Amino acid sequence: MADPKGFLKTPREVADRRPVAERVNDWHEVYPGSAGRALLPIITDQAGRCMDCGIPFCHQGCPLGNLIPEWNDLVWRDDWDAAIERLHATNNFPEFTGRLCPAPCETACVLGINQDPVTIKNVEVSIADRAWESGAVRPQPPERLSGRTVAVVGSGPAGLAAAQQLTRAGHTVAVYERADEPGGLLRYGIPEFKMEKRHVERRLDQMRREGTVFRSGVEVGADLTGTQLVERFDAVVLAIGATVPRDLPIPGRDLGGIHQAMEFLPQSNRVALGQRVEDQVVATGKHVVIIGGGDTGADCLGTSHRQKPASVTQLEIMGHPGDDRPAGQPWPTYPMIFRVSSAHEEGGDRLYSVSTQEFLADEHGNVRALRLVDVEFKDGRFHDVAGTEREIPAELVLFAMGFTGPEQDGVVAQLGVDLDQRGNIARDDAYMTSVPGVFVAGDAGRGQSLIVWAIAEGRAAAAAVDTYLTGATTLHAPIPPTERPLVV
Repeated sequence: MADPKGFLKTPREVADRRPVAERVNDWHEVYPGSAGRALLPIITDQAGRCMDCGIPFCHQGCPLGNLIPEWNDLVWRDDWDAAIERLHATNNFPEFTGRLCPAPCETACVLGINQDPVTIKNVEVSIADRAWESGAVRPQPPERLSGRTVAVVGSGPAGLAAAQQLTRAGHTVAVYERADEPGGLLRYGIPEFKMEKRHVERRLDQMRREGTVFRSGVEVGADLTGTQLVERFDAVVLAIGATVPRDLPIPGRDLGGIHQAMEFLPQSNRVALGQRVEDQVVATGKHVVIIGGGDTGADCLGTSHRQKPASVTQLEIMGHPGDDRPAGQPWPTYPMIFRVSSAHEEGGDRLYSVSTQEFLADEHGNVRALRLVDVEFKDGRFHDVAGTEREIPAELVLFAMGFTGPEQDGVVAQLGVDLDQRGNIARDDAYMTSVPGVFVAGDAGRGQSLIVWAIAEGRAAAAAVDTYLTGATTLHAPIPPTERPLVV
């Protein structure tokens, strides 16, 4: 353990973010310098709060099985080189998860039963950022090549994790990405103020130096067929994500000014990176309504703030969550409680228990307002509350209601892989689809989920592919807390 009395004498503390008035005028991360650097003055004492809990339930809360008590202890002892080794033992990209993960490990922290939990996420990002700055993160090319080839389709966190693990195992790996640059949603879905893309670039550079080949601007299923891919490679990993967005087919849906979040956010990210986007969807000077209260909605909120809207309102059909754990969500589960992200600190209104009935048009065929009604949940469904109908101004409406699954045409149809009842790509306990030699990892097989699940599945799928190709594997495969056992 770290400091034997740390959790008794040291309260939980997190780094201060930059002032709102400053950060909404740029696209830099909300922490001064970087998240890890901002935390360094306090992080040793915070790591020292990790207690000798006997059974570290943070392991259960983390799909990657991160060795959290070990690297907390190493940070407290000022052994940062050993800390990054223990962190990398289970997580390829801790600088990503330390910024983007909602930290289910912290809600499972044993200290959190009756105190504020350890700042696990903050310690993680501090270890990662310090390691990069000190030069402790270096390429790890394989000692010898296996002679086997693997294609990874998709370069989000699942694809990148699978590709890096398989490259280090000695296989020749090519990653196909239909966008102009690799990174998936890490590059064009996550706003700069949450994670600057320099963090993605340096990981990609590390992977290239290890031997991974990236082929951007190639859409598998169009430019290259699934059949051609299977013929050219010894194994294929589908990490194409769950990119079909949930829609809202109500009156007025076809009006101008109504967009999916993934139309709005990638354009904004490109502009923030200095690219030119024709006919960009912008929030500037408009009354913006975001339908959906999750992380994607918060990303739309923070992006809108930086484009200087007239107003921003975020709608959520669920009721206002409380500040404390609900009775039905006891420790160590991840509770649905009221959370305030950096974007929410910056302004805007949040409306709960509301449903959109209709989009209303102006004289030019664009949306000008939407009609709302309050709802209550009973008997297993939402019911409108009579007499609560009202209109709110809306000149830009963004859907952030999640995703229903992977695209089923293109490479999925060409390969003829089976789908499960939810429309995801079906796979066995070794991540293999119904087509021999074709594997699936991340949201494409699991459904929309967290970045830690994507990396965990990428690592586990890589171990399964390595076993398929060579008969055995030395790759670490996390055993996520799930009813479906992983056999690798």
